[in-house]
Amino acid sequence: MYLISVYFDDKTDRRIRNWMEQAAKRSGNSYMIDAKVPPHITISAFETRREAEAAEMLKCVAEGMKSGTLMWASAGAFFPGVIYLAPVLNAYLQDLSVKIYEGMAGIEETRISPMYRPFQWMPHTTIAKKLEKEEMMAVFRVMQEQFGVFSGEIVKIGLARTNPYEDLICVELNE
Repeated sequence: MYLISVYFDDKTDRRIRNWMEQAAKRSGNSYMIDAKVPPHITISAFETRREAEAAEMLKCVAEGMKSGTLMWASAGAFFPGVIYLAPVLNAYLQDLSVKIYEGMAGIEETRISPMYRPFQWMPHTTIAKKLEKEEMMAVFRVMQEQFGVFSGEIVKIGLARTNPYEDLICVELNE
């Protein structure tokens, strides 16, 4: 499995990491910290036998991209065990989803997850995962106490392989 994800400016990254650390501390579930998962939004998840072509496609798409602003407006859950922050789906994020999807769809022997296709996709920034019921309630309390609407910048896009996780490329976006 491969992932294409976007990453944030330093201030936004620190803010989200702080919530990830608070969630781990209060819930006792440190999966995200232990796995060294950085704050991100996954744009595409896919299977392919053509890793080099996927990397080249991402480089080509990234060359024409600029950094973009997002606003996170809410926290939510994927049951049974994920707490996330929900960004507002704006034109920048949707356009990015379409460009990546079209690029990946053009690579033979590639199967894109139905959960990461344009208009079938729910952008999110995971704060904690693999949570038990009591741990989810503890993380919700953290978010209820600390979360407020905030904005941040997408400044990088990258390709990673999973199981085990390995970053393959990361491209800085133009300002």
